[in-house]
Amino acid sequence: MTRPTPSSARESQASDRAAFQPSVPASAAIALLIVSLALGAAAQPPAARRATNLAALLAHPTFYHQRPLLIVGTLTLQPNGALRMQDETGSILVLYKDGSPEGLSEIRGEFWDLGRMNHDDPRLTAYDLRTTFQIDPDGAWPRPGQVTAIVASAITQATPPAAPSIRGLVLFPSRYLDQKVTLVGQFSGRNLLGDLPDALGNSRYDFVVRSADAAVWVSNLRPRGRDFDLSLDARLDTGRWVQVSGVVRQSRGLVWLDGTETTITIAKAPAETTADASPIRVPAGPPPEVVFSAPTADETDVVLSTSIRIQFSRDLNPATLRNRVRVHYAGANAGDRSIVDTVEVPAADFTTQYTAAARVLEIRFGKPLEPFRTMQIELGDGILGRDEQPLKPWMLTFATGGS
Repeated sequence: MTRPTPSSARESQASDRAAFQPSVPASAAIALLIVSLALGAAAQPPAARRATNLAALLAHPTFYHQRPLLIVGTLTLQPNGALRMQDETGSILVLYKDGSPEGLSEIRGEFWDLGRMNHDDPRLTAYDLRTTFQIDPDGAWPRPGQVTAIVASAITQATPPAAPSIRGLVLFPSRYLDQKVTLVGQFSGRNLLGDLPDALGNSRYDFVVRSADAAVWVSNLRPRGRDFDLSLDARLDTGRWVQVSGVVRQSRGLVWLDGTETTITIAKAPAETTADASPIRVPAGPPPEVVFSAPTADETDVVLSTSIRIQFSRDLNPATLRNRVRVHYAGANAGDRSIVDTVEVPAADFTTQYTAAARVLEIRFGKPLEPFRTMQIELGDGILGRDEQPLKPWMLTFATGGS
């Protein structure tokens, strides 16, 4: 007779005890599961709303795609029944199911770039593509940035601010252009929290100040004073509040203060904060991605004197490019010797330069490429955006011509 081992005996006893314990009714188990799922959903923080303006949406549709936003503009009802918001920079379609308000309005909703959605996206089933978006459902799908809209959840009458603030500058930029203003905001370094869609690139000391759901750049002003020296590239100072002055400027969908000949001081956070004034940490933006390259993928007959330009959707951390850019002819192993600095790789001598203002990585060759060869450019794992979101590894392949 085989004697049971201690472990098997314990398992048998546990099985016996379980057999005599009353089971939970199936309906009760389902109810518990539903409650658990509901509590889990309630615990998920809502996506952070961003205050913005039409110029920013039109210039940076990738950054704002499917993000909740707050925007101000003049609503007009078109002859075809469509509702559009417009300002001095352009106009955009507004979808709103609770009426057709007109005049200067504050709109809360979500921004859609239909070129980044699939034609069978369930969110589009409620709309007639041809009537609403002027899209031929049987034709080619629009490219990113070609067809955009705001799906509004609430529209109220807007009132211009009585005094300048970060939110006021973002929502009403034309009201303050070329004027000198003083603002108090939360220091965010060189866009370390991913508040803004693009680098400013005006000076070596560009930084962001933010308040609630709005943010602006500050240029030509080093964040340093008698008792402080704030870090542009580390998050340890992003909880500090500062007071800055400058002249309001706007370009490329960005609003900033030109801080030339002004100063910066440490300020106190608002004593009483509201939902729109409290310091918050916005969730990271979408990961950066390659949006354009020259030459293009699989292009043939590329001239031998070419250089390579790769543009990204968001600003990168240049330090993370080191050792992660590989350039070689197909069949040659660049290995660990292909780095951001000038190095020799099999039959390819190259240098790279990253321009933050344009979000462009340029690769230049020390000598003409070899004719009738296939060239491969690889961006390896570990390249990060400014807010530490990773760039997905990417490869470009093209073929050279004879001259």
